[in-house]
Amino acid sequence: MIKEELRRQRIETPSWAYGNSGTRFKVFAQKGVPRDPYEKLADAAQVHRFTGVAPTVALHIPWDKVDDYAGLARHAAEQGVRIGAINSNVFQDDDYMLGSVTHPDPVVRKKALAHLIECVDIMDQTGSDTLKLWFSDGTNYPGQDDIRARQDRLAEALAAVYERLGDDQRFLLEYKLFEPAFYTTDVPDWGTAYAHCLKLGPKAQVVVDTGHHAPGTNIEFIVAFLLREGKLGGFDFNSRFYADDDLMVGAADPFQLFRIMYEVIRGGGYTEDTAFMLDQCHNIEPKIPGQIRSVMNVQEATAKALLVDREALAAAQRAGDVLAANAAFMDAYNTDVRPLLAELREEMGLDPDPMAAYARSGYFDKIATERIGGAQAGWGA
Repeated sequence: MIKEELRRQRIETPSWAYGNSGTRFKVFAQKGVPRDPYEKLADAAQVHRFTGVAPTVALHIPWDKVDDYAGLARHAAEQGVRIGAINSNVFQDDDYMLGSVTHPDPVVRKKALAHLIECVDIMDQTGSDTLKLWFSDGTNYPGQDDIRARQDRLAEALAAVYERLGDDQRFLLEYKLFEPAFYTTDVPDWGTAYAHCLKLGPKAQVVVDTGHHAPGTNIEFIVAFLLREGKLGGFDFNSRFYADDDLMVGAADPFQLFRIMYEVIRGGGYTEDTAFMLDQCHNIEPKIPGQIRSVMNVQEATAKALLVDREALAAAQRAGDVLAANAAFMDAYNTDVRPLLAELREEMGLDPDPMAAYARSGYFDKIATERIGGAQAGWGA
C-alpha cells in the first residue's frame, strides 16, 4: 500500500534551478550550466531518469522565453518530461520599482497584466494547466501609497487573469512575508492570498512556499486549513534558516516537511490536483544532484507520513492521550525509510541510489565538455 502511494508521487522541478545563482552579492558560475531552456529541460530529464517521480518542469517567463513554445514542449517530450507550471515575472523590469499590477500608474499596470495574459497564451501552446503568480509589489514607507487602493488594483488584475483562463486551467497565487517590500507587501500571507482566491472561484488557488513565513509559523496548520477549504493548489518546496533562502527542501527542518506531508495525506491533498513543486537555487552545490537530493528528501518525508498509524493516532486523540498521540507521530518520523525507497526504486527499474547512479552516468562530464561558449543561464536570464 505504501509503495503504491509512493510510486504515484509526482514532484515538479524548476527550470531556474539548473542555472547559475547566488546571493545578492555574487552569482557563482559552474561548469556545464544550461545556456537555454532546451538544455535546462535536458538536465531536468536526468532528475526524472534517476528518481522516476519528476516528470514535469516548471518554466519561468521571460527567463525561458523562446520563439516556438509548441516546439519546446515537443523537445521536453523527446527528453522524457513535460512542461509544468508557467511562472510569470513582473518584478525585474525598471518599470516595476513601485509595483506591477498594484503600481499607481495605469500604464505600468497595463504592461504587467499584458505579461500575465501572455503567460496564459504560453500555457495554451505548451499544454500547461497551471499559472503561478508571485508579486513583489508593496511599499517601503508609510504613506508611500494607498494600501486599500493597491488591494483593489490587485483584485482587478487577478480577475482579468482568471477570466482569461481556459476551462482546464488554473492559477496559483503565491505569497511572501516581506522582501523586496519592507513596509507593506501586497500579498504578504496565506490569508491575503486565500481571500483573493476565494472571491474569484475554483480556478484560483493558493500555493504555499515553505520559505515564505515568519519564524515559528505553523505551516502544516495553513496546509490543513487550505485543504479543508479546497484552496490548496500546491507547494514551492524549499528550506530556509533565516529568510527566503531557497535551500534544498528538508535541509533546515526535515521534521517540518514530514508534518506538512502528513497533513497533505490526511487532508486528501495527495493527488494530481496538488502541485508538488521545488523552488530552489543551488548556489554552491551542483545543480542536478541538488535537485535529485531534494526529490529524495520529499520522498522520504512522504514515506514517513504514510507510515503514521492513523487508527492508533485517532484513538489516542479521542482518549486525550497526549503522549500516545505524539508517539504515533514520532514512531513514524523516526523510522528509516531509505531501505523501503531503495527497494521501490529497484522494483521501478531504477538504481536504488539515485545520487550514486547519476555520479556514475558521466552526464556531468559530458555537459561540462559540450557546453562551452554562449551565455550561461542564471539569475535574470
